[in-house]
Order: sequence, then structure tokens, then C-alpha cells
Amino acid sequence: MRRVSPSRPARCAFSFALVLLVTLLAAAGCSPEAEPKTDAGTTVDATDAGGYARLVDPLSMPLQPTVQLDHFRSAGDCAGCHPKHHDEWSQSRHAFAMIDPVFRALVDLRQQEREGQEDGFCTQCHSAIGVRSGDIQPGFRWKDLAPVTLEGVTCEACHKASAIERVHNSGHVLDDDGPLCGNLENPQTVAFHESAKTPHMGEARFCGGCHDVVETNGLPLERPYEEWLASPAAAQGKPCQDCHMPRYDGTAALGGPQRQGLHRHRFVGVELPVGPGAPALDAATRSELEAEIAALLGSAAKVQLALPKPARGGEALDVVVTVRNAIDAHSLPTGSTFLRQVWIDLEVVDADGAMVYRSGDLDANGDLRDHWSEVDPYGDDDLVTLSSQLLDVAGNPTLFTWHAAEHRRNAIPAGHERTWTYFAPIPATTKGPLQIRATLRFRAYAPFLLRLVGLGQMVSDVPIHDLAKAATAVDVTAP
Repeated sequence: MRRVSPSRPARCAFSFALVLLVTLLAAAGCSPEAEPKTDAGTTVDATDAGGYARLVDPLSMPLQPTVQLDHFRSAGDCAGCHPKHHDEWSQSRHAFAMIDPVFRALVDLRQQEREGQEDGFCTQCHSAIGVRSGDIQPGFRWKDLAPVTLEGVTCEACHKASAIERVHNSGHVLDDDGPLCGNLENPQTVAFHESAKTPHMGEARFCGGCHDVVETNGLPLERPYEEWLASPAAAQGKPCQDCHMPRYDGTAALGGPQRQGLHRHRFVGVELPVGPGAPALDAATRSELEAEIAALLGSAAKVQLALPKPARGGEALDVVVTVRNAIDAHSLPTGSTFLRQVWIDLEVVDADGAMVYRSGDLDANGDLRDHWSEVDPYGDDDLVTLSSQLLDVAGNPTLFTWHAAEHRRNAIPAGHERTWTYFAPIPATTKGPLQIRATLRFRAYAPFLLRLVGLGQMVSDVPIHDLAKAATAVDVTAP
């Protein structure tokens, strides 16, 4: 078996960033590009009044509180007038932001290693209210946090964002005494709250304020907004909300006026909340959410297969696989891909159904046979993955962003494609025709990572999605 020989990646006129807080595998079969470092913002080390060292950012991780916790209402308080939006939000990853057991496990590891000094880094986006109000302190415990802090990206975490100061690392301005901001024309002020139209609520940069993440050392980790800026979607004026918050006509509040183009608040993405604390969903709701996720993932990519020459027994068969990113707004993969795997599963099967060649299969633990496989590390020489790789100062793969000195990415930019050539050895006695199948696969969590952080029981809850497939057949001639 010979190693994959990739063609030159499709060129792009812009610098794009792939997004991982942790890398789940060492990339094989491609030439990854190192992610350049950038300015992390205004983060500095400081000492609080109690003499405790901590990471400080005047906007998102202030040394002293800049908002008051009791000035923020619970999402449950909003449900009385906005039941539809509340129900949708409660099923979303935003509502799960501070409950997600994988997120908590990674925060706990960083907390232990950095002795609480950087406890605000991940939580600055996952609970801006909790960090800026001072409810989240160095060395915090989950069970001690206030209910509105644990609501994560709750209603007023977005709707009290009065401005965007920067487009990464919780870059929005929270006004705890201000009106509720939205994107509706002629918003109604009611007894419960004032209302204001703020254009940024309908713009991609509003999402970028939290979904673009830069490590404390300046290393870009998650950059979907940066990718969007150079995408066809941006050129067409199509923001993130158009896909992730589909529009409908109706009323924004009980008794309110009929409106056109309201946004759904499920924030459809690539996975359902899973694991301890996940919302209980009835069968109909789960089926509907799964269909939305399947539709989103099913439109993400295209796969093509080509065979440049005939198959001959005793020789290697050249199999050319091309993956096109069909997303018009960002790279494939993107978003919170620190828990993601995207790879090519290539099979060559003979006339009797026997596997002649395979790359992209899983080991006995359900992991890819790459650097992180416990059963067969580096056992798949030809593995092609679109995931990125974090390296420490010694150049070794690392899982944790606070150890990373370099970020290498393999993502395909919006609307672009990339091609790899596999060389599949065909034994002289192989009986044709050969069936050749290429599948681009995705899953939200790597099993080895779940086991590593003590969440092995969640492995069976994480499905593998097939994003795109291609198949062909070829006869085999004698040696």
C-alpha cells in the first residue's frame, strides 16, 4: 500500500482559518498549511484584589464586574410572551453551552493545569453574563454558578448586546440596563422591556463576535467569520443567520403584530445536544431536528471519483477522489470543530465481495487509525482527513489549545475543491469487476477523546454522518 499523493489544493485568493480547540487526529495524505498567529486582543495577566493571578480582558474578562447579574432575566421569564422562540432556543446548542459535558471536561482540564488563572477564557463566550458579572471567578465550581450563568448563550446574552467591539473572543458589548436589541422594524416597547432595532443583530459579524476564537498566544483556533468574509455568501450579502436561523412569517410575541421574515431560534448546526444534561425531546421534535441537521450536512459537500487508467492484476489502481465544498459561506469543516472529524472512507471490493483495499475505516475502538488510535496508531498510511492539527513547541501533536504553538489546517474553502490520488494495490488473482466507493464522513466527537475525558458512555450517542458519496466500477485485466 502506498501513501496518498494529493494534487495541488485549489488555490484561494484569501487567507482562511480552520477552527479547532483540539485536534483529533494527525493529518495524513495532504500538505497542511500552518495557521499564522494573530493578535489575541487585549488579554493580559493581572492580579485581583485577593491576590489571585488571572487572565484579564477589559471587555470580555474584566478584572472587576462590568454588568450586574441580577439585571439579566432568565430565558424562562421570556417564555411567557415568546413561547415559540423559547422552545426553539431550549432545544439548541446555545442553551447547552454551559451544560455540555465535553465542554465542561475540557474547561476542567484547563482549570486544573492553569490553576484557575484562565477560567474565563472558554466561558467568556459560553456565558458572557457569568464572566462579566463576576459570577465566574478563578477556581469556580459548576454547581455554585447562578442559574442565568448556567443558561449559557441565553436570550439576553444576545439581545442585550448593544454593539460589536471586535469579531472574536466574545467581542460584543453587553448593556445590562439597555433595551432588548433585535432586527425587527418598528419594535414594540412593552411593560416588561424596552425594545430597539440594532442592525448588527442581523449581520454575520454579530456571530463572529463569539464564533471566532483566538488563543491567548495569538494562535487562531476558530475563524468561521474570517472565512465568511471572503466567501461567495459574503459577496451576495448572505449572513450566517440565513442558514442557521431560517426565516418564517408569524408573530414575534403573543398578541404581537404579524411580521415577515422572523428568525427561528434553534440555531441549526451539525449535532443535537447529547450526554448528561441534554434536553429531553419528544419523538416528533427529535425527528424534526434530526431532519434539519441531515439537510444541512447533506448539502455540505460533493464527491467525485475518477480512474485514470484500467485496473490490472498485480499492479496498483489509481483512484482519484475529488471533494468539493458545496457550502457558500465558510470552509469545510468550520465552526466548533474541536470536537469534529471529517474524513474520506475509500473502499475497493472485488466480484466476490471481498475487500481488496480500504482507507478511512475504524479500529476496534471505533477510532480512525491515525496518531490517536490506541489499537493501531498510524495504521492507515493513506488516511485523508479535513481536520486540522495542533502542534506543541516541540512539533508534537497535542490535543489542547493551551499547549499549541502551531495550527495546521486542511479545510477546503467555500466553493473550492481538493483532489487526492490513492494507489490501491490489486493482487494478481483479483476477480473483477471491482466496486469502488468513496464516502466523505463526519462525526461530532472522536471516541478516543470521549474516553480520555471520562465520557466513554457517550460514544454510542454520537452518529457518523455520510456527507457525500460517489461510486464506480471497473473490470480487472490479467497481469
